[in-house]
Amino acid sequence: MSRHHAPLPAASAELFRQASSCLAEALATGQPGRRYAAAHLAALRCAAAVLAVRARPTDRRSQPIRSAWVLLSRVAPELAEWAAFFASGAGKRAAAEAGLPHAVSQRDADDLIRAVLAFRSLCQAAARAAGASGASGAVAAGVAAAGGLPPGAGTAGWAVRATAG
Repeated sequence: MSRHHAPLPAASAELFRQASSCLAEALATGQPGRRYAAAHLAALRCAAAVLAVRARPTDRRSQPIRSAWVLLSRVAPELAEWAAFFASGAGKRAAAEAGLPHAVSQRDADDLIRAVLAFRSLCQAAARAAGASGASGAVAAGVAAAGGLPPGAGTAGWAVRATAG
């Protein structure tokens, strides 16, 4: 049985292609720092793809520019835990890009690649849902149905929101 997906909105399709290219680079290199940096950049491209279909420009010149992770948390709250996860790795990415020895281990890089693969799927579902309906509720439902929690969510250091039933 074949699964049919709605097409990705044009605003996000190129960003997902760029994310896939970054992931391919991460998988092709054996250097942990380069693997980690490329995977983190892929996650950033995925976040940008969701922002492309969900974010709305504002005319508030007094507000400072926020990181993509902060913006993602605001426009797609269902991806907030993922945004926090990837934001927490920005320092490691910077150290890896700077070429600092031992900035990240092979395990760190491998774990991040696996996380980005899961995040990319959730972001694609979110972009498709937003493109198809324009409603954020559909995005939240799509992410929830995909089991969208980042690695470590629900363990020490990660808040999990419980819903009253």
